[in-house]
Order: sequence, then structure tokens, then C-alpha cells
Amino acid sequence: IQRCTMGIYVISKENGDTGHYDDTGIFVDGVMILDNIGSAAQACAVMLGVIHTLNLAYPKELRHYYEIIQKVLMKMDGEKLSPKVLGLKNKIDFCFCFISLVEAFNR
Repeated sequence: IQRCTMGIYVISKENGDTGHYDDTGIFVDGVMILDNIGSAAQACAVMLGVIHTLNLAYPKELRHYYEIIQKVLMKMDGEKLSPKVLGLKNKIDFCFCFISLVEAFNR
């Protein structure tokens, strides 16, 4: 936690069930700011809200991940995409278009 600017932490018991955690939370600058978040997926959504609310920059290693969530999935400020995210969005759109054509053809 001390080496990262921001992130999600998950604590589980040794030999615990896979996917069941004792604690899931968010830390910023080595300080736990939220804990006991229900799941890692909820922690990702809450972290996006924290980043947006506190007007923080996305962590460098996760910037494309959060940009996809914010701009493609949630359609917030979606007209301004970085080249990498735009390329991924175009590939996803193409796949959905292709799947729709195949389904229409098979009817």
C-alpha cells in the first residue's frame, strides 16, 4: 500500500473461500480511506466516484481501465477518448455489430 498512490485492497483469511474476503477497501497515498466495501467490483465503482469527486488523476497504471469505465461504459465525457481507448471501443463496436449480423442471418 505504501508504494502505490491509489488502489483497492482485499484482505482474506488464509485458506479462506475464493472470492470471499474479510475486508475490501480503497487507499489513497498509503492511507485507507474506505473499508468494508462489499466486493472488489463495488470497490472499483466507488473508487471511480472517489477519483471524480476529489478531482484526482487516474493512477498511471490504471488510467486506460478507468477511462473505459467512465467514457465508454458510463458514457461520461465520451467524445474525448485517448487513442488506445478509442481503438478498443472501435473493436468492441465492430464485434457487437458482427454478432448482430450473424444473429440476424441465423433467424
